[in-house]
Amino acid sequence: RFWGKMLKMRSEQEMLDLILATARQDERIRAVIMNGSRVNPDAPRDFFQDFDIVYYVNDPQPFRNNYQWIERFGDLMILQEPEDMVDPPPQNEGYFTYLMQFNDGNRIDLGIYPLEMRATVGQDSLSLTLLDKDNVLPPLPPPDESSYLPARPTVKAFTDCCNEFWWVSPYVAKGLWRREFPYARFMLDQAVRDQLMKMLTWQIGVQTGFKINPGKFGKHFQQHLPAGQWKLLLKTFAGGGYARTWRALFAMGGLFRQAAQVVSAHFNYPYPEEHDRRVTAHLKHVRRLPRHAKEMY
Repeated sequence: RFWGKMLKMRSEQEMLDLILATARQDERIRAVIMNGSRVNPDAPRDFFQDFDIVYYVNDPQPFRNNYQWIERFGDLMILQEPEDMVDPPPQNEGYFTYLMQFNDGNRIDLGIYPLEMRATVGQDSLSLTLLDKDNVLPPLPPPDESSYLPARPTVKAFTDCCNEFWWVSPYVAKGLWRREFPYARFMLDQAVRDQLMKMLTWQIGVQTGFKINPGKFGKHFQQHLPAGQWKLLLKTFAGGGYARTWRALFAMGGLFRQAAQVVSAHFNYPYPEEHDRRVTAHLKHVRRLPRHAKEMY
């Protein structure tokens, strides 16, 4: 049984009309900015795109925890207020946000900013002014993805990424041998994968001149990775079980090696071949260890 109330989804124009009508009718709201994928000319369009909105207001306090006021935006499925949460700790930088998911499928991430913070306008290259009652916002260039392009790695960043990848990989092996499955999977899917995704991002940057946005959490990787590497990346997302997790760990190592060597060759950065060789040999050794070997230690 579905406990929520399904509603007909409002169109993009209906949502924008509502967002702007609310701002025009409320004298406390002086300007409106929209950020994110809905102003990105290169982003694929679909109904799951959020409306990332900033209201610049004279005084944010009357809007805070004002649940009656936000009812105008729709029938809420769930609400989150990051500045009122303890994990992660709030930034407390003078603004706050309503993250609103509605039952009709639309979502608005609404930031309430004091007008004196208008200097922040334009820090995100995907920004578009929707309303400026007092003509006080700085002029904005046409939205583009320049804020989201991968940066070229320094030799230090590259070296640190390689070191962390091969340093943490034995944690996975140790957890698997000990039958500490949640620990092993956390290390695989968080600590090791973070470095793999970073290196793949740099490889895509090398292959595209660092002019393409690979997407948050690698969501556009399939479009930019060679087919063989994409298939190998899929193999790193293991199902349940120890054998599958071992296979995923070695798939990660192979894919990391490929990507790192592309980046290394492009920038003439040294790749730690010896660390790779030693750690890979260690992982294979641990995989072969019988469980009774625990008595040896």
